[in-house]
Amino acid sequence: MKRILVTGATGQIGSELVPALRKRYGGDNVIAAGHKKAPQQSLIKEGTYITLDVTNPDSVNTVAQQYQIDTIFHLAALLSAVSEKNPQLAWKVNMDGLFNILETSRENGCAVFFPSSIGAFGPNTPRDDTPQDTLQRPNTMYGVCKVSSELLCNYYYTRFGVDTRGVRYPGLISYETLPGGGTTDYAVEIFYQAILEKSYTCFLKQGTYLDMMYMPDAIHAAIKLMETDASRLKHRNAFNITAMSFAPEELAISIKKLIPDFEMNYAIDPVRQAIADSWPRHMDDRVAKEEWGWEPQFNLEKMTTDMIERLTKKLAS
Repeated sequence: MKRILVTGATGQIGSELVPALRKRYGGDNVIAAGHKKAPQQSLIKEGTYITLDVTNPDSVNTVAQQYQIDTIFHLAALLSAVSEKNPQLAWKVNMDGLFNILETSRENGCAVFFPSSIGAFGPNTPRDDTPQDTLQRPNTMYGVCKVSSELLCNYYYTRFGVDTRGVRYPGLISYETLPGGGTTDYAVEIFYQAILEKSYTCFLKQGTYLDMMYMPDAIHAAIKLMETDASRLKHRNAFNITAMSFAPEELAISIKKLIPDFEMNYAIDPVRQAIADSWPRHMDDRVAKEEWGWEPQFNLEKMTTDMIERLTKKLAS
């Protein structure tokens, strides 16, 4: 990687991936691209920031050529709950956008990182120790887009030799950005409310186990996979990765150890509960560990402590 483009740079992953890449490869070599959401000042001050509509193929190709891009981290997408509200737009952004990225990469010799998700699985997939290779029949537009994207990335690798790589992210937890319409958003919202209000009303019911990951691990995984020697990879799109699996009440208990007067309530959102009930409770990520040395650094307790410490400082500033 020498010249890198990050689409969706203002989103949950992008806003933390861009600084990490700039620290590693230099600010001038990492182009941050957003669309409608206002960028953080650091994205502008510490390197080049551009506005890019990934559904416009000419714009994508122009950017790749103008900045001599050789690697694209394609993060621009609509998340699960938002996609269910507007499935037509979700297909346009998530699928047409990826197609344009892959076509540009084919024409310009770029490598591509694409994040898939636990949403790529469905209600008939084994929910415990979900295998790397298994039945994928999601019942959401978000999931349909993720499965289709995995297949499309594989096609561009086998048919055109585009160096496509990706992971299936679990729910991601971050203190940097606010939730953006995902089913696992409760695991971020709960920290804000615990610090500010000492209470939180969860939209998922007790006992809803889902794979989760703290953002530093998610960023590490993306960079490590793209830096891995291609000869080690038997799989490419996409590797199961996970760090922890917990239910809402277990997260609440972990927070309560540090904020003793915190209280949890429940008001179930049937749409997001249905989505969560179709996703894995825990993925088997042994293939990622074997092929490129994946290993998470944060468990529930370590993540909770760091999240509360950092978010408390952020909210006080």
